[in-house]
Amino acid sequence: MVMTLMPGLAVAEWSVTQGSAPASSYSAETMPEWIYTLQSTDSLASIADSLLQNAGDGHRLLAHNGLPGNTSLKAGQSLRIPIAWLKRQPEPAKVSSVSGNVQHISGADGRKTTLTERSLIRVGDELLLGAGSATLTLADGSEIRVSPNSRLMFNRLTQYGKTGMVDTRLRLHRGEVHSRVKTLQDSGSRFEITTPSAVVAVRGTAFTLQASSNGSSIQVQQGTVDFGRPGKSQRIPAGYGASVSTTGPEQLRIRQLPPAPEIHPVESVVSKLPTELSWHPSAASAHRIDIFETSSGGWVQSRSVTSNQFPLDQLDNGEYEVHVAALDSRGIAGLPSVVPIEVELQAKTPKLISPVNDASVDDDMPEFRWQLNGANEVARIEISQDNSFENLVTTSEWAPENRALPSRALSPGTYFWRVTTEAGGTSFAASEPRKLTINGTLPPVRIININYLDSQVRVFWEQADAAKKYRLQLSEEPGFQNIIKEADVPDTAASLRLIPGRRYFVRVKAVADGPIASRWGPGRELYLD
Repeated sequence: MVMTLMPGLAVAEWSVTQGSAPASSYSAETMPEWIYTLQSTDSLASIADSLLQNAGDGHRLLAHNGLPGNTSLKAGQSLRIPIAWLKRQPEPAKVSSVSGNVQHISGADGRKTTLTERSLIRVGDELLLGAGSATLTLADGSEIRVSPNSRLMFNRLTQYGKTGMVDTRLRLHRGEVHSRVKTLQDSGSRFEITTPSAVVAVRGTAFTLQASSNGSSIQVQQGTVDFGRPGKSQRIPAGYGASVSTTGPEQLRIRQLPPAPEIHPVESVVSKLPTELSWHPSAASAHRIDIFETSSGGWVQSRSVTSNQFPLDQLDNGEYEVHVAALDSRGIAGLPSVVPIEVELQAKTPKLISPVNDASVDDDMPEFRWQLNGANEVARIEISQDNSFENLVTTSEWAPENRALPSRALSPGTYFWRVTTEAGGTSFAASEPRKLTINGTLPPVRIININYLDSQVRVFWEQADAAKKYRLQLSEEPGFQNIIKEADVPDTAASLRLIPGRRYFVRVKAVADGPIASRWGPGRELYLD
């Protein structure tokens, strides 16, 4: 199926190859042209350099317009430029949004990558969609939404120098695309989509196109579309659809689409979900609902329902377009009613229940409880060793619950905890912090390395969770009955100055806040020659 946006050039098909097309392939009567109006800063040399494939064709351009070679060009003057003479520059399509797993196949080397919002689609590239979807923006601002289970190839993405004209040609092997094509002001612009069974041509419209092994079909929401087998297309106006079969007779089937449903009033700003969208009953046995992000055009949901209502839920904060269309007996969607909505969910501060502030517990996996005060919220506990919560020790999973356990056991020590709620993906609220002590005994600290340098010894030991500081003891006998030095150290290393020729013994224990017992680690012998 081919979608062509230049019905006015039916007698003058331009070259479908990349790059230039020799002027000799056209006669003066059939050569398609573009009218350029000169600006005050233009000269023959600047026009040739910026617009023409061959910068030396300036005087040839004058001759084409019947002007002598010494003509002085003026602002406001018009020149007829054959389209075949214009520069053709590949212009990549940009990814506005992507959801799910979409494969991007490079036309240059066949390499497969995962499509992302940073991807650029170039000539010869191909998209393979399974359960994912993607929205693309072309050089002229036209938008294409590719549905799941589709295969779309980009045969040409060309921009004509600084003229603003574009030549876009795609091939939909299978699946469905929603297209919003910008109105083409210049007769030289072209937009074309082909399928295995038909041809489509538009100059600025909104339509939906499907392709399968059985044939192709189209539904026109705005403007007009030329649709049909190559050389046998017919003009399809807004409000109508058409189909071509790959196996049946070649006759084009045109039918009027089901009218747009009449939607009951809905709040433009939604602060609580779910909210119900409903419409007047109709003769249609089913309706299709498509939800798109307004800014990116991303496909959020697509559902079919047999009733005349649909609950809007599971939406993050943002602006959306909700499309509701009746389905005909073949399951083809008719004209959609479009409802703009904005979701503004607000997270509210939860009320903490237990443990109480400054509590001491023996359980290293205590249960935390709270009360949610908002709608559509999820919450989690956050546990830190200080009340700034800049470095979290652990959390629970986000869930719409009012109780949770930490994701891992807590070592003995003193902590601060709070509950944070989230709504709509962008709104957060946090409770006041509470202090909690986990009773128990800190594990013994093991010395892991000893370095000797001159008369100094540097001792290193392992870090202990929940330790606020470390206590070091130095003794001249292994039983540590006679302590000659004891000091608190904030880090996991200390330097000692010792008398050479004498034996010493050192040990370390972790110290925590609150009623947390600590045990000494094993002693290590120190000796300086």
